[in-house]
Amino acid sequence: MLLAGAIIAALASPAHSCERESLDPLLRSAAARVTTSDKVAAAKWGTGQPIDDPVREQQVLDAVARKSVELGIDPEETKRVFRDQIEASKLVQRALHERCAANPGERPADRPDLGEIRPVIDRLNDEILLELRDTRQLRDAPSCDGYLTSAFQHASADLRLTGLHRLGLVRAVPSICTGP
Repeated sequence: MLLAGAIIAALASPAHSCERESLDPLLRSAAARVTTSDKVAAAKWGTGQPIDDPVREQQVLDAVARKSVELGIDPEETKRVFRDQIEASKLVQRALHERCAANPGERPADRPDLGEIRPVIDRLNDEILLELRDTRQLRDAPSCDGYLTSAFQHASADLRLTGLHRLGLVRAVPSICTGP
């Protein structure tokens, strides 16, 4: 009976729920992070603050590497995934800045405070880390690309991503699958 109870408890754990049979939650978190780039772009627009911020980028990579060790995830793998997240954000920011430069009517009316946006990004980073941990088997599987494609389609449709945000999400996910 004790063994049966342990098996039932293991099957009920988040790593064995139906949600973990897909990469949907991971892609939703990555997509949310990509769309947050709009606010980052608005915060930087017209300030002279560059889109590339190597100091902040390294802080993010160092933080996720530390947290990944605590979660039992390979920190180098995690840094690869988050480099892609960062590059996706910069892709979106650059496109939005180019659009604003070419179309003055599309310039942001409000300039959000980066100090208020960064905690949102940090929370999304934590969600992505947990999903990376919880989807290890799927991400190592030879069928990961299929799971990734399906999750991409679901996230794009569910979140009604624009073409730019879909492009950003494409840039955010190349390191998700780790298998052969």
